[in-house]
Amino acid sequence: MTESSSDLKAFLLATPFFGGLTDPSLDLLLSMLVERSFDVGATVVAESEPGRSMFIVKSGRLAVSKRANSGDAIPISTLRPGDFFGEMTLIEMQNRSATVVAEAPTVLYELTAQKLYACYKADIHAYVIVLQNINRELCRRLRRSDDRLTRHRMDEEGNSAN
Repeated sequence: MTESSSDLKAFLLATPFFGGLTDPSLDLLLSMLVERSFDVGATVVAESEPGRSMFIVKSGRLAVSKRANSGDAIPISTLRPGDFFGEMTLIEMQNRSATVVAEAPTVLYELTAQKLYACYKADIHAYVIVLQNINRELCRRLRRSDDRLTRHRMDEEGNSAN
């Protein structure tokens, strides 16, 4: 194994997506990833388009946004190395829920639904850990969203009292 493979494994294990995987399971998933590079301003995924893959951010910075009824882009979050996105399309098989654009030169690792299914067939234990990791991250995001909505509501109530 080259040092760069070792570094990549260490990076992946430190991400929420790959945490808790055994070395053989990590090797299997690593073999399924495809590296993708994006220049500044490139749209990685667009809201409402079909999606059949998710991405892990190796390097760079990405902006996540949703379209308002007016057509304006509403910023949702920023993604950095170690973050992942696109997992919702793998779970619910729906179109993309947001647009993701590279704000800096970016390198991503793509995992397709087909490859994730191959993981299920080859290593059910790894598949279950990956799904648990995805679910854990989705719960974290939901909690953050709940907190933002609560703060927003409290701010509205505070302003209406004045």
